[in-house]
Amino acid sequence: MEEKSNPLGTESVSKLMFKFAVPSIIGMLVSALYNIVDQLFIGQAVGTYGNAATNIAFPFSTACMAVALLLGIGGASCFNLTMGRGDTKRAGFFAGNSISMLIISGVIIAAVTLVFLTPLLKLFGSPDNVLPYAQDYVRITAIGFPFLILTTGGGHIIRADGSPQITMACNLTGAVINTVLDALFVMVFRWGMSGAAAATVIGQLVSAVMVIVYVRKFKTVKLDKSHFKPDFKVISRISSIGMASCFNQLAIAIVQIVLNNSLSHYGRLSEYGDSEPIACAGIVMKVNMIVFSIVIGLSQGTQPIESFNYGAKKYDRVKKAYRLAVITGAGISLIAFVMFQIFPRQILSLFGKGSETYFTFGVRFFRIFLFFTWINCIQPITSTFFTSIGKPIKGVFLSLTRQILFFIPFLLILPIFFGIDGIIYTGPAADLLSAIVAVCMAMYEFKIMNRLEKEEIINA
Repeated sequence: MEEKSNPLGTESVSKLMFKFAVPSIIGMLVSALYNIVDQLFIGQAVGTYGNAATNIAFPFSTACMAVALLLGIGGASCFNLTMGRGDTKRAGFFAGNSISMLIISGVIIAAVTLVFLTPLLKLFGSPDNVLPYAQDYVRITAIGFPFLILTTGGGHIIRADGSPQITMACNLTGAVINTVLDALFVMVFRWGMSGAAAATVIGQLVSAVMVIVYVRKFKTVKLDKSHFKPDFKVISRISSIGMASCFNQLAIAIVQIVLNNSLSHYGRLSEYGDSEPIACAGIVMKVNMIVFSIVIGLSQGTQPIESFNYGAKKYDRVKKAYRLAVITGAGISLIAFVMFQIFPRQILSLFGKGSETYFTFGVRFFRIFLFFTWINCIQPITSTFFTSIGKPIKGVFLSLTRQILFFIPFLLILPIFFGIDGIIYTGPAADLLSAIVAVCMAMYEFKIMNRLEKEEIINA
């Protein structure tokens, strides 16, 4: 009787998707918009070197996001699973440990960044003429890493507690503050990179305070000091569940670092120079992150639907949720593809002025590098699908296909033969192959579920 009354097993799949996906999408979009807003104001006030500097700094934000998803999604999933079993006493430890480890991890990453700032920026591919701008920016944004990680990861814990609106409020409040202060600090006070960085940190601080205030008044479980004391077994369980989402973000960071170094090296050997390709690529990648954030939020929204119904052996609802996510993601991605093909120069112009070679490279990079944007949604949605049905190894494998298995090898090989053009063609090649692998794995899994459905009918 309890299973029948659970809306995850009875309510319309499309209605459930809307309910769970919208808060996730907003949370992911806000994280992406933090970087986009900075880039917009920096591009207008500082110029090409400023744009390049934010791209050099981007792996720091991605690494923070990876840790936030590892502990946030892992903690939220463990909390919900334990609550579902009725073990409210143990559930509190998953929520508390997740919050405490989010804070500890943020402090560690901030400290490491500040101590090794210049070597890390050079490792991330910063040319000498961009390095001072990147130093000004990251030296301040690093202070906000604990707030960024707590806000992002804590948002998943709050959502697991049944308050997705609070998660949205935390994220949106910080984003609005960041935007307003960016305009004030960068455009009015003319503080340049430091002003944009300060605006970001202040926005993140306010969001983090809102998360802490909520956690002190947790709804479903009363959290006390013992819940926040790090426990190795609890943390291990949290990490194992959040691993796929973490790996996906880490892969993005690794790709960004290798891409920056390749653009700097091969750009120096071309007519574009070492800074303009990095600046253009940074804009293109961050604009695409808006689309990718929607897709990731959409995939996260399918997680509870797929997990519950797979456990309840309602395989038809599992397949319906997956298909609906792919169709919706493909529709959104197709709109983005059309915009990237028709308006690349106009999008680049939003982020400041540049030379003719800057726009020539940027337009080519937009149109070719993101040519398969319209099928790029399949890989992350399928990766989440496997994690949701209790097959995390397949999920982790898929999360690594695009960036690690395909993109980096192409990125290292193609430019040897085609110069900087080889970098541009790396994107569509990796996107196409990862989509093919995801489709094949999903079709095979569907066959397994079809067989299980037949067995259920026979046994009934």
